Amino acid sequence: MEDLRPGDPARIGGHRLLGRLGAGGMGVVYLGRTDAGALAAIKVILPEHAGDEDFRARFRREAEAARRVDSPWAVPVTGADTEAERPWLATEFVPGPALSDVVTRRGPLPVRSVMALGRLLSRALAAVHAAGLVHRDVKPGNVLLTADGPRLIDFGIARAADATALTATGLLVGTPGFLAPEQVSGGTAGPEGDVFSLGCLLAYAATGRAPFGGGAVDAVLYRTVRDAPDLDGIDDASLRSLLERCLAKKPGGRPSAAVLDALIPGDVPAGATAGWLPEDVVRLIADRSVALLALPGIDATVADERPGPPRPGPTRRRALLSAAGGAVLLGAGAFAAVRLTRDGAAPGGKSRVIGVHADLTGPGAAAGRAQERGVRLAVDRFNSRDGQLFRLSVKVLDDRGDAGRSVRVAEEFTRDPEVLSVIGPTGDAAAGAALPAYDEAALPVLTVSALQIAFPARANGSFFQTAPSYAALSVPVVSRVLPRPGVKRLGILIDRSGGQAAYQAGYAANLMARDLTGATPHPRVVPPGTTAFGPVVADLLAHHGDAVFYAGDADGAAGVARALAARSFTGPRMAQHTVMGAEFLERAGAAAEGWEFVAPFTHATAPAAATFAAAHRGRFDAEPAAWSAEAFDAAGLVARALAGLVGGGAKGTVPPTRSALTAAVAATRYKGISRSYAFDQERQSLVGRDAHLYRVENRRYRYLGPAQEPKS
Repeated sequence: MEDLRPGDPARIGGHRLLGRLGAGGMGVVYLGRTDAGALAAIKVILPEHAGDEDFRARFRREAEAARRVDSPWAVPVTGADTEAERPWLATEFVPGPALSDVVTRRGPLPVRSVMALGRLLSRALAAVHAAGLVHRDVKPGNVLLTADGPRLIDFGIARAADATALTATGLLVGTPGFLAPEQVSGGTAGPEGDVFSLGCLLAYAATGRAPFGGGAVDAVLYRTVRDAPDLDGIDDASLRSLLERCLAKKPGGRPSAAVLDALIPGDVPAGATAGWLPEDVVRLIADRSVALLALPGIDATVADERPGPPRPGPTRRRALLSAAGGAVLLGAGAFAAVRLTRDGAAPGGKSRVIGVHADLTGPGAAAGRAQERGVRLAVDRFNSRDGQLFRLSVKVLDDRGDAGRSVRVAEEFTRDPEVLSVIGPTGDAAAGAALPAYDEAALPVLTVSALQIAFPARANGSFFQTAPSYAALSVPVVSRVLPRPGVKRLGILIDRSGGQAAYQAGYAANLMARDLTGATPHPRVVPPGTTAFGPVVADLLAHHGDAVFYAGDADGAAGVARALAARSFTGPRMAQHTVMGAEFLERAGAAAEGWEFVAPFTHATAPAAATFAAAHRGRFDAEPAAWSAEAFDAAGLVARALAGLVGGGAKGTVPPTRSALTAAVAATRYKGISRSYAFDQERQSLVGRDAHLYRVENRRYRYLGPAQEPKS
């Protein structure tokens, strides 16, 4: 447990806060105590997410789902206020380690422990299903061990079993390696899927490995659907038969959770001691408990000011815990469980933090949220692989698209010694404002969507653009338009309403048309605020423009589209990717049909994005938006570089520095979903112009595939 920080509240919902149990990009989990002395784990949402109605709705759903489950083997909710300015959820607390932590530390559990684990968790799931819910994420990290039995936690992605197709059908939900085949294949996540996940969990507890292996997520998912589970080493016939039934490929071949309870021999009656676990696991629980429960004594009165850090001196509680040992310490179900680590980290493991500097609530919020999700999926993928020397976690800060706030966000990231790299910022202005702070701290920053031709050079060279610039994207624009039959001259309309992005793209297209094809373009520039595009369009056509490229904003693009349609122009029409969005489709109407775009982001329907898109649907119940895959790639690149540094040390004991990671990123070549990544050693800008084509068809953006590079 960490001490409270200066910005932490003193009290939440009638709880005095004692310390931090963990933190992530979405919120902080505190250890709190009521005035009556009861301990609770309190999840508090960060202010930048409290204003997001979609996020608040998900948090409300988590609280409601957890309240509906009545089982001694599932963590109960003790209080919540999902409508507060900072929503919070409190659960009973027990300082038990996660099953994943125990197996990592000491290896597989004996058969008797696995049987007891299975029986009690089947009862927890039976209660979940009786409440009309499906947990959907049964895995070792969501089961914590106490001396009197396990506790199932985390109902953050639970759903009603009878949910509509919109929220339950065709979604890949859960954790690769612990998913049922029907979920991997896009089917409904039903109670049978929870039983399959429990079978995977029990096989992991018995062997120390996931039954469908590790490594690349797509390979794990393929083995889940196609291959028999790896149960080698399980010699007990009863346990093996039980696991084979739980891991049947077809849902109908699995027992229900209630039936599974009856099938498993043995039990751990309520109030039992720690006899169901090996002695070394009991000692681990006791040690963890003593360390976490060395808390300040209960004050006679509660002060209004924020409490200071817990004092290390002995208290009556500490003395009792030390003397009693594990059985008394955790006996009789005194507390329930809570996840102890920041998002993405494993209890007790080394954690390296990737920051996400994004616009989450400003004009670029859609891109910022997509990038945050992409980073989280990359961290999930990294942490799911076997044999990692460390774990990754995510810290997210919102600059609201404001340059001044972007500086403060950068300064906060640079002050956090655990943050080794940052993905972001979202916009050009925010990136330019934050760059000096990041460079001074030598903190490697990989921007996904800030695409200016160049940013000011800095001393440490820690700033990387992981997508082609506005100017570089003009190359595939020209290569797409001019080689077409009958197209000899490209009309280029630069609308200064689009700012530097439009100017750089339009100016570069003018140069590239000459350099790449020898064609004579006809450029026109219109001032900001232009709304009457008829005259300029007439001029482009009068100068024999066979094709048109528009660089500007969505409103201007719609005006140009309508003006071209009014003149029955049917030649190639292209626009900058910044135009893409609902606004252009709505304002252009039928005139939008046939317009094409060269974009730096890929699409969920791209073959290379299939596994990523499935994982995104599973984690967020939504298709990935523009920029999510690119952020996934950027975080994956950082993880690759960081793994190389840590792997080069003595069993990962040498902490990598930010400067070393900057150099490693600069030297890394990485094959991602959207493109291949390599950086120019002098300017550390992206080498290559991999881009993607889209066309408006039936008033929707259809993905056409990767854009072609010029042949010469």
